[in-house]
Amino acid sequence: MDANPVTAERSLVDYAEAQTAQRRLVGWRHRGQVPDILWLLEHPPTVTFGSSGGASHLLCSPRELGERGIAFVRSERGGDITFHEPGQLVGYPIVDWGGPGDRDLYVYLRRLEEGILSYLASAGLACVRVPGKTGVWIEGAPPRKIAAIGVRAARWITSHGFALNVSNDLQGFGLIVPCGIRDAGVTSVALELRRGLPAWVDVCSGMHGALEKSLGRRLLLVKGPEGLSLAP
Repeated sequence: MDANPVTAERSLVDYAEAQTAQRRLVGWRHRGQVPDILWLLEHPPTVTFGSSGGASHLLCSPRELGERGIAFVRSERGGDITFHEPGQLVGYPIVDWGGPGDRDLYVYLRRLEEGILSYLASAGLACVRVPGKTGVWIEGAPPRKIAAIGVRAARWITSHGFALNVSNDLQGFGLIVPCGIRDAGVTSVALELRRGLPAWVDVCSGMHGALEKSLGRRLLLVKGPEGLSLAP
């Protein structure tokens, strides 16, 4: 893994800017101007909360977040509250899920989980699903979430997606009740892996391949700030 969590090839993307860019990408995908896309990126320290609410699961004031240099953003995705920071791999699949046999967001969520589980298994981590709790987990008492999932679909074009804790330090999760779940912990690949971390580029390529397989389609890979300037 890169010693420095942010290199020239891994520039951070502001969360609000990424959300605006996703709206454009969704429109283009709906009109067939771009193919199915997987946008992989990192965000600067940001607390987001989705359509399930979650602002009440913030354990400090928004002012304190600002003083700590942490953004606080309402997200258009589903789900509760979560935390983003460098070293966490965020993936936004912009996918047409309206074809024959698709049109089921429950299945889509399970396919995302399947892809993340498959990649982590290939990296040497045995992870699991927890019934009734979307995401990917390490078994234990309590279980520890290693990847959070929150999506949006507009006319069956998906956006938002997943956040996989790779090498982030996780301290920001202490400012929230992650995903509104009080009886669980959070963890990262770095904490759980018993051997050296793969290079960031290998994490990205591994996740890309695993999601192409689990979603059953080719995905144009877009990385970091490339997603802000992508055009049809």
